[in-house]
Amino acid sequence: MTLYRHQVKIGNWLFRWRSYLPLLFLVVLLPGFSEFSYIKQSHQYDYLWEILCLLVSLFGFFIRCYTIGFVPEGTSGRNEKDQKADSLNMVGIYSLMRNPLYFGNFFMYLGVTMFVRLWWVCLIYGLLFILYYERIILSEEAFLKTKYGEKFDEYADRTSVFLPRFKGWLPQNLPFSFRNVLKREYPGFFGLIASFTIMEIIGDYIIYNRIIIDSAWLVFFLIGLLVYITLRTLKKKTKLLHVKGR
Repeated sequence: MTLYRHQVKIGNWLFRWRSYLPLLFLVVLLPGFSEFSYIKQSHQYDYLWEILCLLVSLFGFFIRCYTIGFVPEGTSGRNEKDQKADSLNMVGIYSLMRNPLYFGNFFMYLGVTMFVRLWWVCLIYGLLFILYYERIILSEEAFLKTKYGEKFDEYADRTSVFLPRFKGWLPQNLPFSFRNVLKREYPGFFGLIASFTIMEIIGDYIIYNRIIIDSAWLVFFLIGLLVYITLRTLKKKTKLLHVKGR
């Protein structure tokens, strides 16, 4: 087996489990907590840093929501076991970069990683992210090349893999669907809130040697949990979030 085919094979395996394997990134955070401390030993500065981390993650989440709000059915799926692309996304944010969802993921996880307050933890995260998603993207593009041939080659030639290239913007073909965002992105939103809440508890435990439940993060977590339960129920029990063609 050639190295290329071997990497594609690995990428296909990673693709099947891509919604769960990023949890392994949390392993990177554990050594960092051994050096956890408040910025300038100030709780007030610490709050400001937590807000910055949250904003970075929410920026990534916004990129995901914007992308999902425009994509048609049969593309950009979550938890798919096999590659699937009923059409080739080439307009809107996909005209700026070929992998906007992974671009959003990078910032979502980066904000979580920054919470540990250590530069080397963020550096290790960045390297692991590149190695991990490089192989997934390789397997996806091998699939798209096989299915769409020269059409995909032409698209790839004018569009960057990951970083946005704004001069190539093409308008959307479909209107934005907020219901589609609610239907598909609520697990990521709750996962994000839960990650920050858990790390806040761990950090405070390291500082004070006892479990402290911060009221602001508790409210934030409960809101996220309520949103998760509500949207999951609507998705499973009703068709309220269903949008034809999405």
